[in-house]
Amino acid sequence: MAQTKKKRRSKHRGNAAGVIESRGRTGRPPSAEERKQTEKELAAQRRRERMMRPPTWKAASTRAALAAVVFGVLLVFAFQTPIAQAVSLTAMVFLFYIPLGYYTDQFIYRRRVKSEAAKAGSDKPKPKVK
Repeated sequence: MAQTKKKRRSKHRGNAAGVIESRGRTGRPPSAEERKQTEKELAAQRRRERMMRPPTWKAASTRAALAAVVFGVLLVFAFQTPIAQAVSLTAMVFLFYIPLGYYTDQFIYRRRVKSEAAKAGSDKPKPKVK
């Protein structure tokens, strides 16, 4: 027996000029504030929010791990260092880079908080320090 119920398909319909229009946004409706902002402003706002996040030890250790891996690969392949020696040097570099990266991030974050507070007209900024 033939199937009686046909599955519904969403259609792209052309307008009078022949231009096909898609159905548009199907997710949650944008808020009034989101509708006002352009894509450039949204990207700038996201970047500002990302830059204003306080530093974390996890981010510092991730960055240190990446730098240590690059350092270790360079030692082995570019400088022909024996692997055992390269591994120990890489571990030392990793342990050195973690606090160096964290405190550098903290310095930059505090400077950024001060400058944002100065832009806002505040006298004494209070950075979030964990």
